[in-house]
Amino acid sequence: MVNRYKLKNNLKIIELKRKSDIATIQITVNVGSNNEPTKIGGISHFIEHMVFEGTKKRTSEQIANSIESLGGTISAYTSNETTCFFVKIAKTHFDLALDVLSDILINPLFELKLIEKERPIILSEIKMVQDEPRHHQWTLFYQALFRKFPAKNPIAGSVKSVKSMTRQDLINYHRKYYTAPNTIVTVVGDISNLKTKINQYFKNLSSKQAKFHIEEEIINLKNTKKEKKKTNQSYVIMGYKTPKRKTFDSHVFDVIQAVLGRGLSGKLFRTIRIKNSLAYDVGVHSDPNINYGTFAAYFSTDKKNIKKCIKLTLEEFQKLKKITSQELKEAKQYLEGAFLLGKEDSQSLAAEIGQWELASRAEDGLKYIDAIKKVTKQDIIRIIDQYLNNNYSLAIIEQS
Repeated sequence: MVNRYKLKNNLKIIELKRKSDIATIQITVNVGSNNEPTKIGGISHFIEHMVFEGTKKRTSEQIANSIESLGGTISAYTSNETTCFFVKIAKTHFDLALDVLSDILINPLFELKLIEKERPIILSEIKMVQDEPRHHQWTLFYQALFRKFPAKNPIAGSVKSVKSMTRQDLINYHRKYYTAPNTIVTVVGDISNLKTKINQYFKNLSSKQAKFHIEEEIINLKNTKKEKKKTNQSYVIMGYKTPKRKTFDSHVFDVIQAVLGRGLSGKLFRTIRIKNSLAYDVGVHSDPNINYGTFAAYFSTDKKNIKKCIKLTLEEFQKLKKITSQELKEAKQYLEGAFLLGKEDSQSLAAEIGQWELASRAEDGLKYIDAIKKVTKQDIIRIIDQYLNNNYSLAIIEQS
């Protein structure tokens, strides 16, 4: 059951009651790399790092130790559309967790010496991704898929943008987006007087409205990005722009992903790896987001096999038009099982609910299986004809 509250400053609170000795608090701030001008690309990610480096009340060590010394977990992550912070802890320490999370969100110091300490760490992270083909191939893919839409930019930014970012840039960006109307607090657990407790710690979060709306038109045009690297095999991703999460069609893509890419029994895996021995790493990724979606197949193979793997992938897309009722049933069962397993982890559930609230409504996330069950063979045929055609974007890291 979902309970909703809103503070006077327009902070949204989503509560999922669950009998447990553990409580999870997830803070979802509706800002990510898609909001960034190129000049300060990566600033959302930089701020995610910096809020842990000290506040008016706590040093970086005190922030981490206050939670970890109690056996809890505190962490954060940045995406194209959101920046998220969470604590998972025994519910007896719930108030302390609220205190720490509100402190890092509202009172970060952004000390210059600490910014300069963190900057080379982030630069190292960027270079690590560039050096790792399995990560860098996705950067190439999004650059091929999106011509202007900011999802083409790496979440961590570029070496140039991170090197040039100033303390005032961080302060201004934080002040603009870290506001109550732009933030959702999701709590999974069994906490009494929840709204009162959250109000105590978050009432001073700015009530300023952060207005923006970013969407991508779903027009797929054939495009290729290729780089040569000294690797022992080539890394390939081929894929498409797809509808955003709140649409029914995003669920159809989930079912297609479940048929093609569910572990060792996925049809694409069995065709490329088991039947033809063309690649070891084969997969399918469906990623419906708040304002856009993507669908991609990926494989690692020798460069002489790339064209054949692409051909086989396109053939598997078309074969889905003849999906049997049993195959459709198994795909839905797979998604239902994965959904139920995901709900067991309160942090994963809290994160999902925060994303669903931004995409449509939190309740839709809990009704996910109901939507999946409505997908028909005709829906799959329609999606294949509309999207999974020759107008794919292609990213290749080719062995030299």
